[in-house]
Amino acid sequence: MSGLRDQAIALGAIFEAALQVDKLARSGSAAEGPAACLAHSILITSPDDVLSVYGGSTHQIRSGLQALEAMLERDTAALQRDALRYVMNLLTLERQLAKRSDMLQVLGQRIAQTAQQVEHFGILHDNVMASLGATYQDTLSTLRLRIQVQGDMRHLQQPDVANRIRALLLAGIRGATLWRQVGGHRWQLLFQRKKLLDATKALLRG
Repeated sequence: MSGLRDQAIALGAIFEAALQVDKLARSGSAAEGPAACLAHSILITSPDDVLSVYGGSTHQIRSGLQALEAMLERDTAALQRDALRYVMNLLTLERQLAKRSDMLQVLGQRIAQTAQQVEHFGILHDNVMASLGATYQDTLSTLRLRIQVQGDMRHLQQPDVANRIRALLLAGIRGATLWRQVGGHRWQLLFQRKKLLDATKALLRG
């Protein structure tokens, strides 16, 4: 069960990133707690366990777990379609990234540099978001699949918002990588749906 629990946490984090991307694209702002938690997750490259990547609790990715629950229950009324599309795109993008050892190396170097910035500025500072945004743009956005973010152009055209969106997409990739590392596969979303749903519900109750 712990494997499914870890997979549910990682998937919940990907959904949380997608929800915050959608919120930013539509309103120009995201929830600070989840955004900070997700940005921090990018910098944690050698975690003790999956939960420690997200601060030791599911508190900041709760909305993501609820969205995962809605998807697994096939609750069309509760499902946010753009966010779901971002999640599926992030899972595909992570597979493309995994085949590029050169890009993974660049990502590692750039993330280490950003970690030093965080010590000076704090995780949600514009400079840090710009650094994470540029890292995403220089690496993942050059791959075959490019994630098209839908929203209000007044917000999407603001450099700070664009940086934060890219930083959150990078956090989504972090979650997708984590999901693979704990045994996650797309077929499980179909064939182990009930078990994954039970694990998600247990996390939401916990």
